[in-house]
This record gives sequence, structure tokens and C-alpha cells, in this order.
Amino acid sequence: MLDNKWEKMAKKVDFAFQPIVNMQTGEIYAVEALLRNTKNIGFHSIFNFFDEAYNDGVLYKLDLSLRLKAFEKFSRIDIKDLKLFYNLDNRLLYMMDFRLGNTDKILKSLDIDKKKICFELSERGTIKDPSSVTNLVIRYKQEKFKIAIDDFGTGVAGFQMLYYAEANYIKIDRFFIQNIQNDNKKRLFCSRIIDMAHIMGISVVAEGVETKEEYYTCLELGADYLQGYFVQKPQKDIEDIEPVYKDIRKLYEKNLRVDKSNKIDESKIEKIDPLEIKDLTFHNVFLYFKKHKDSSFIPVVDECRHLIGILYEEDIRYLSYSQYGMSLAYNCETSIKLKNHLKKFVSADIGWSVDKILEIYNGSGNISKGIYITRGNRYYGFVSLQNLLDMSYKRNLEIATEKNPLTKLDGNRSIDRFFIEAFKKDRTRIYTFVYFDFNNFKQFNDVYGFRNGDRAILMFRDILKKYVDRDVLIAHIGGDDFFLGYRDSEFGDIYEAVFNIMEIFKDQASSLYSKGDREQGFIITKDRFGVERKFDLLSVSAVIIEIHPNNTQSVLNEIIGEVKKASKKMSYPLGISIVENKLS
Repeated sequence: MLDNKWEKMAKKVDFAFQPIVNMQTGEIYAVEALLRNTKNIGFHSIFNFFDEAYNDGVLYKLDLSLRLKAFEKFSRIDIKDLKLFYNLDNRLLYMMDFRLGNTDKILKSLDIDKKKICFELSERGTIKDPSSVTNLVIRYKQEKFKIAIDDFGTGVAGFQMLYYAEANYIKIDRFFIQNIQNDNKKRLFCSRIIDMAHIMGISVVAEGVETKEEYYTCLELGADYLQGYFVQKPQKDIEDIEPVYKDIRKLYEKNLRVDKSNKIDESKIEKIDPLEIKDLTFHNVFLYFKKHKDSSFIPVVDECRHLIGILYEEDIRYLSYSQYGMSLAYNCETSIKLKNHLKKFVSADIGWSVDKILEIYNGSGNISKGIYITRGNRYYGFVSLQNLLDMSYKRNLEIATEKNPLTKLDGNRSIDRFFIEAFKKDRTRIYTFVYFDFNNFKQFNDVYGFRNGDRAILMFRDILKKYVDRDVLIAHIGGDDFFLGYRDSEFGDIYEAVFNIMEIFKDQASSLYSKGDREQGFIITKDRFGVERKFDLLSVSAVIIEIHPNNTQSVLNEIIGEVKKASKKMSYPLGISIVENKLS
């Protein structure tokens, strides 16, 4: 029991709930319980509140009291299958009265299913003891609770937790989400974290999303859920929490960034019937395989159609032929034994690209005979290993046809998609592209032959790949024309990089000439009119064009020929900016 001081304070605080919703459908998945009113009882912040409780040695008792209050309020939200994310203080483990099992008692008293509760543990404050969070995660995992790692990326224990604790969710900290559309480093960090989490079967929540641009970027990177003011602020009144946030669904449906050519082919998805965990008995499994003669496994789901595991016929055959086979068939405890035979699986959302689905499967160590497809986090179907190989083959063909046959760089389709995105209505990002064109390339080919011309093109390709950031589109238009596509990069940084590329190519290309031509600095050959004259050694000209929001492609079409011609007269990049459909 809490002492009088802390009991009074526990009664005065309240909880607000903030929705966690599906990135694609806008359906609410969970709410996070957030403590409120601590300032009214004399604390500057929630952290101060728990610090004092820790120092007084009542942190665990206080948490149980608050847990009861949050769970009771959550139980009154009338939304089917809703989950609750509840924050735990990492220091609970060090309280002398800490015991496992008390949460079960609270849940039973309120008639709340244990599967609806997810405990959040934060990386923050782990610098003194990085193992503290991991240990607490493991303890609650043993109790069969779902676990989320909050504030991921802010502490020192995050990757250790991912490795050891098998958390169900990670929540990427607001620091990495804020203005992510304008920060290449943040996008790269989040992209790698999301891909790694998915390979490990962990769902990702983008936390603190406040703008449409942040939403679209997190969607593009593959986050599963979002939380933040962009959806809804924390609500004390539970009546204000909605089952579906339609604005999110509309944004997803209007999203033009999705490359449909790289989406999974519905015909490759086998709609294999699942079996609910509550029906997992030896008798029902026997009937299932009798009905589905071509199936060698059963996807097992909970009442919300969330995948739990896979039951393989070979394991059941082993059980049924054992000396316990007959008793198992009539034993009401059979489901417990069958649960022990559920195998891990690899899953992917139907909205993910084929490239990402193949990467997830390959990174999983091939632990299953294919990949299980979900839609809105619910089981949807199965893609066999053969169909994965077919998709991989088809995707490789698509990539091959889009690539330039000589340089293997992206071609005109990728450039077209870049411009569709750049001139999309109501966008807020700044797009910049660079157009490269060789100088005196025809004359070089005439004297040194097309094979050496190809060597020059491949030399320039290698320079681009070495000196251009990975998140920049590098494309080969054809012949001696190349393209770079930037999103939200500083013009000065682009200019410096392009000028550097021009200088490096000019220096390296001289090695393709004979010693005599290199020393004199020119070659003599015929021009387009058949007249012999001097031509400088190979170099490259460049135009940098910055496109601000709300511009139209018509102005670009009008000026592109003129600026390309003007760049030929310069030994440095020609910089152009299109603002409000005017050049500057």
C-alpha cells in the first residue's frame, strides 16, 4: 500500500490516451497512456515525479496504483481489438518489492485480455546501466506481455535490446522524425533501422509525427504505424478517440510516390485459410489437413487475424504416430502441446515493394518456406518460395530494362518518375537536378574509336558513384548525357560536389589520350562540316537546376535547351533556380 502522501498524489493525476494508427489504413491499432496533471501537484515534469518516487522507495507501489488507473480507463474505450501501450520506468527492477504477477491480477479484476497490453521501456537514462532495460524487457517477455522499445536511438542499449530481448515494437524517437523530409542523415538512419526491425519481425512506430511531409517520408521508408499530433493530440476524454482516422487513409490513397511496378503481384499470393489459436486442437488440425489436402502447414492467427505462428503437418504426423498419439487426440490439453510446435515465420505488408520483401526474406535466414503477407497487420495470404523466385526474376528483368545497358545506371524511366514527383501539386520539398554533357565527345570517338568512348563513359560513371551520396538518383540518359536528382539538398553543397566531379573527370579523361595529344592539350580532327581544326581534350559541362515548390514543368521545358547550350561555354557549373515559375 502507498503511504498517505503518495496515495493522495496518485488520486490527483490522470491519464490521456494518444492513438497509434496504421500508416496505410488510418485504423487505430493502439493507444498510449500518458500521465497528466503532475504539475498540479508540484512537479516540473513527469520525470521529476518518478524521480522522487524512486528516491522515496515507492516507485513500484506507485506504478501499480497508476497501472490500475490507466487500465481501468482504457477498459472503457469501446473500440474492438484495441491495444494499450503503457510506459514502465527502467528502475522498477531495482525496487525491493518488485514482483512479477501483479499485472495479471489487475487485468483479471478488470476483465482485460493480457494480449491487449504492451509495456513500453525507454532507452533514455541507460548510460549508467545499459543492461537495465534489457533485463526488464526479458522479465516481462517471460510473463508473455508484448514489449515496445520507446525513444529508440537516444540511448546506448537499443541495439543490445533488439538482439537479446526480441521486442515486438520499436518506437523511433521524435528527434529522428522531426523534419525528416529535409535531413538525409535522418532518412538514412531511419531507413536502416526500419529494414533491420522488419527482418527481425519487429513492427515500427514513427513517434511524434506532426506534418504531412513527415508522414509521407515515414510511409516511404516503410514504418508500420504513426503516432503524433498529425493524427491526434493525447485525449483525456476517451469519447474523442476514433476507430479510423480517415484523413490518414485519404493521404495514403492520394500518395503518388508509390511505384506500382514494384508492388507484389496479387496473383502470386495464395489465400491459405488460417486457423484461430482458440481452435487449435488435434481434432481440428486433423480435419484441416483432411480438407486442405495440398497444404503442408497451417497459419495460426489470434481472434484479430494477427499471425501467431505456423504449424507444419510433418510435426503433427510425428506427434500422431508417437506412443501418445491416441491420448493426444482426446486430451483437452492438446492445444497447449500444439502451441509448442508453432514455428517462426517471415511476414511482409502487401504495400511493401518487391525489393523490400525479397530483402526481408533473404535477411531472415530462410526460416520458413515462403513469406506471409499481411494487410493492415492482419494475415492476408502466403507467397511460396517458388513465387518469390518468380517475382525476383521478374523484378530483375524490370530493373535490367530500366538500366542503361552500358553503365547499368538508372535510365529515363527513373528520371521521369523523379520529375513526376518534383512537379507534384502541393509538394513542399525542393528538388534539384544536374544535367551533365561531355564536351568534344564526338571528336574523341572519331580519333580514338568507340571502344575508348565507352571507356570514357564508364570512367565518368565510376566518378559519379564514388563522389555522389547514395540517396541521390544517378541516371544515364544515353550517350554522353548523365543526370543527378537531389531532394532537399543545399544548393551550395550540390554546386561544390558537381564542380569537383567536373575537375576530376577532366583530369582522369586526359589519360585516355596519347602522350603527344595529352602534352599539347588538344587533338586535330574534322568538325561537323568536314573542316579540320583543333578540339580541346575531353571535359564535361553541367547545369544545376533547382525547382522550388508549386512550379510547373512547362517553364522547365521552355528553358532547358538554352541553359544546356549556355553551360557548354563555361568551365564551371551553370546554376539556375526556378522560383514561382521564373528563373533566377
